[in-house]
Amino acid sequence: MSQTDPTNLSRVPCTIVTGFLGSGKTTLIRHILENVRGKRLAVIVNEFGDVGIDGEILKGCGIETCPEENVVELANGCICCTVADDFVPALDAILARSPKVDHILIETSGLALPKPLVQAFHWPAIRSRVTVDGVVAVVDGDALASGRVAHDHDALAEQRAGDVQLDHDDPIEEVFDDQIACADLVIMTKADLVDAEGQVRARAALDAELPKGVSVVSVAQGRIDPAVLMGLGVGTEDDIENRRTHHDDEAEHDHDDFDSFVVEVPEIEDPAAFAARVARAAEEADVLRVKGFLPVAGKPMRLLVQAVGPRVSHQFDRPWGAGPRTGRLVAIGLKGLDRAKVEAILSGAGARSGVSVPA
Repeated sequence: MSQTDPTNLSRVPCTIVTGFLGSGKTTLIRHILENVRGKRLAVIVNEFGDVGIDGEILKGCGIETCPEENVVELANGCICCTVADDFVPALDAILARSPKVDHILIETSGLALPKPLVQAFHWPAIRSRVTVDGVVAVVDGDALASGRVAHDHDALAEQRAGDVQLDHDDPIEEVFDDQIACADLVIMTKADLVDAEGQVRARAALDAELPKGVSVVSVAQGRIDPAVLMGLGVGTEDDIENRRTHHDDEAEHDHDDFDSFVVEVPEIEDPAAFAARVARAAEEADVLRVKGFLPVAGKPMRLLVQAVGPRVSHQFDRPWGAGPRTGRLVAIGLKGLDRAKVEAILSGAGARSGVSVPA
């Protein structure tokens, strides 16, 4: 749909931000919330796991034009699988807000396929009220420079390097390809971690899948002018059937290839030491992603911990509320992720290779 189409003027634009686990979607959206001017925003956050970590990160922004009640979390499953049950009611709630919302940001889970979500914008309950301003795919430039879609898949990188005719039968590869296929704009994150040669490799990996005419913008720490990805005016729902994906011939899809669970963590003494344990969980128990909040002894602020494979970051986020200081982390991995082993490592009970860890 043309950006100047008069039928588009009464509909609220929605930007769908998709991308693989740990690619930097939440960091990007938080930067947008903190730097956009003149627009009242709302955010729909789709979690994979039982704790709304990404939603809590965004609610902690303290932005007047995107108050906490405008951040809606969908935690009952992947948004592309629960459109009718979760997404439509969330839109109803946001569109009923006063003052009126000017723009909606939708952060999908790392496992979501954008196409079914975009197709839902044709539904009668939706199509007259909102439009897809654009689909933004967020990709990990550092991982792509290393020949991977994420830093957690050494075996996948070896497979890709050894077979240039790889048929993308790995489920993670398929999800990545489908997200790129539906994109109107690609944001390549972690530019500060990649040298010039790495940037060339990452871009070459993207170009192999990138639809014609789709631009790629490199960023560091999610820092980007909000105008670059808001106001695209694409009306993606009107073109989505032309975007071919791996799952076009499937009636539905599932996420049986992944497991996630919540790990309860008591108060810790040393954030750096705990970060080392999180890195060990990636190396020894094949954890893909960890995110959550922890209490630190003697500190009134909660500690936000995020990890993509063995790369761990932590920072104090905001003061704990009136409730208990309860540490909870979401761990995500491939099917069969050993919960007991992960919990043992994070608790400090598990030793390095060669020492028994509870099975």
